Amino acid sequence: MSHSNNNPIGVFDSGVGGLSVFRRIRADLPDETLLYVADSGHAPYGNKPADFIVRRSFAITEFLLEQGAKAVVVACNTATAAAIARLRAQLDIPIIGIEPALKPAVAGTRSGVVGILATGNTVRSDKFAALLDRHRQHTRVLVQPCPGLADCVERGELSGPHPRTLLERYLEPLLTQGADTLVLGCTHYPFLIPLIQRLVGPNVVILDPSPAVAQQLRRRLEWGGLLAEDDTPAGERYFTSGPPEQTSPVMSRLLGYPVTLDVLPERYRNAGTLPTGLKPAPTAPPALDRVHWIE
Repeated sequence: MSHSNNNPIGVFDSGVGGLSVFRRIRADLPDETLLYVADSGHAPYGNKPADFIVRRSFAITEFLLEQGAKAVVVACNTATAAAIARLRAQLDIPIIGIEPALKPAVAGTRSGVVGILATGNTVRSDKFAALLDRHRQHTRVLVQPCPGLADCVERGELSGPHPRTLLERYLEPLLTQGADTLVLGCTHYPFLIPLIQRLVGPNVVILDPSPAVAQQLRRRLEWGGLLAEDDTPAGERYFTSGPPEQTSPVMSRLLGYPVTLDVLPERYRNAGTLPTGLKPAPTAPPALDRVHWIE
C-alpha cells in the first residue's frame, strides 16, 4: 500500500490517556493531520486479557488504515505490550509504540531507586521484562500497580480528594523506600503530573515518555519520506467506540479546546478478530521476578 506525505497519522488508546501523546505529536509535527481513536467503549485495557487487547488493537488499526493512515501510534502502554510485535509483523507502515521511560530513569537516579506507576498488564508483560533486563543495571526498580488511577483521568478528575487519595496510597511506599525518580507507565498519568509533583515535592523527577514517542515518530516518517510538506493544512479528527457525549467533554478539557467526536462504525466497535494465521496472545503473561512489587 502506498501512502502520500499528506496522509494522516493515526493514534489510539483505550480511552483519553493517549491524548498526552497526541498533544506532543501535534506540538512537534504541526503540519501533520492527526486521527485519534479513544476506545472508551472497552476501557480500561489494564484489566483485560491480552488476547482481547490484541483484537481491539487490530480492529482500530484496520479502521485507521481505512482512513488512509500512513503511520499508527499505539499511545497505550498496555496495548503496546500486548500487540505491538504482532502489528509490526502484519503491517508495512510505521507502527510506533510506547514504553516506560526506564532507560533515562536509571541513568538519572541519584538514590539508585526508581519507582514505576503502571497498570498490572503492562508490568507483567514480556515486553516490560525485556525492557527491564536491558536497562535496570544496578538500580532498584519498584513497581506500583495503580488500579483506579486511569479511571480518574477518564472522568476528567485531575485533582480533588479521590485522585489525591489514590496517589498518596501509591506513592507513599515508593518514597519511603527512597525513590527519587518516577516513571509514568500509563499514558493517562501525565495529566496528573501537577498533582503528583505537589505530593512528591520538587526533588523527585517525573518522567513522561511522550516526547520520546513524538521524536521516534518523526524519525520514522523522515526515513520513509513521509513527513508532511511544510505549511500543509493540518487537521484533526476524533473517534470513539463509546458514548461521545461522555468522552467529548473530558477530551476537550484535557486538550484545552472543543473536541467533536465521531462514533466508530459498528464493525470496529466490536471486539474484533485476528488476521488469518496470527496466533492469539497469551492470556496470562508470565509474572516478573526481577522487580520489587509493591502490594
